[in-house]
Amino acid sequence: MKYVDTVYGEQEIGEPVILDLIRTASMQRLKKVDQAGFPRPFRPEDDPVTRFEHSIGVYLLLRKFGASLEEQIAGLLHDVSHSAFSHCIDYMGSHEAQQKQSHQDDVFEAFVRKSEIPSILDRYGIDTSYILDDSHFPLKETMLPDLCADRIDYSLRTAIASHACSTNDVRATLECLTADGGRWIFRTQEAALRYATLFSYLNKNRYGALWAATMLYTVGSVLRHSLENKYITYEDLYTTDDYVLEKVERHGGEDRELQKLLDRMYARVPIVHDPSRYHAQVFVKSRAVDPLCYHEGALARLSDCYEPWKSRLQEEIVPVSFCLQFGGEEEVF
Repeated sequence: MKYVDTVYGEQEIGEPVILDLIRTASMQRLKKVDQAGFPRPFRPEDDPVTRFEHSIGVYLLLRKFGASLEEQIAGLLHDVSHSAFSHCIDYMGSHEAQQKQSHQDDVFEAFVRKSEIPSILDRYGIDTSYILDDSHFPLKETMLPDLCADRIDYSLRTAIASHACSTNDVRATLECLTADGGRWIFRTQEAALRYATLFSYLNKNRYGALWAATMLYTVGSVLRHSLENKYITYEDLYTTDDYVLEKVERHGGEDRELQKLLDRMYARVPIVHDPSRYHAQVFVKSRAVDPLCYHEGALARLSDCYEPWKSRLQEEIVPVSFCLQFGGEEEVF
């Protein structure tokens, strides 16, 4: 199968188990789940990215750097349990849930085991339990501030989609990477700093920005209200963005509260950060990386060989919160 990817270019995918997994309904659904959630009203200038594109990207990245077939499979499947609107589902609940953004991980094993995926893996003699255990796959998944295939792909893919850098810049970054002993390592301190600086830019302007907090909160509010009023079911959340949205919007004309929430979600009302008067306090997960790199013949973290990054890292790992005030509505706090 020929596949053309924004980050990795034209690729040939021929591994039978990978092809069978890609063809599953569970994976195909991700073609209609936006990576960011519902960014169109807030970032119309950005190119859309789906969970499917990112999932294939993680697989291709792991393959490029010589990961085992099992780790490639784990990378391909890692986002299969994402709901419609991705992490917006974490904003139906508490501030703790907002900061953790872990719903997809919490339901991952149960989702996979109920899907068609285990029967495919069994057909190829691959143990589902082994694939589900991230301890086997350090290149695929690690905790911040380390690099992992998931983090590398979504950051570089987002950088292209948001026009923060060019495809050529991204591919040059990949050429500066190596994978050794289950660790991602930049060949030079300079390359590590360029990537970490790009990641910092994305964190401030994408993942931890006011518009992102607004998007996550407003979509989460619409989903919660729609579930409470039985406009949608929990099972609907595991279809696609458009399917859920179409079911929800049928009720906008008859439900004034829902219409108000939809107006917020579509950015039809002014939204500002105002700690003195606000309708909702929203937390976003702050991300910062501290890559490994080779420096003066030795392996080191960027923060150890470049002192300014140490203080910057400490600043950026602190969770960010916004106090959202929606224009034209009575203040609550």
